[in-house]
Amino acid sequence: MKSPIRNTIRELRATRSMTQQELAELISVTRQTVNAIEGDKYSPSLEVAFRVARVFDVPLEQVFQYDPTGARVK
Repeated sequence: MKSPIRNTIRELRATRSMTQQELAELISVTRQTVNAIEGDKYSPSLEVAFRVARVFDVPLEQVFQYDPTGARVK
């Protein structure tokens, strides 16, 4: 089952030409963790979520949205 937490990490990385590995190193997780978060297969801890937002210099709400219905937030 997919997580009700949706995210824009893939889009944010693309705008900065950043790889999953580069992001993983900046937020102190593995590339596999970044992949799982991007694929909505894993919800990050609050601490990791804040690290992601800080790397992209955007509000947390721009990176992560809660959607209990499972619909993709745009």
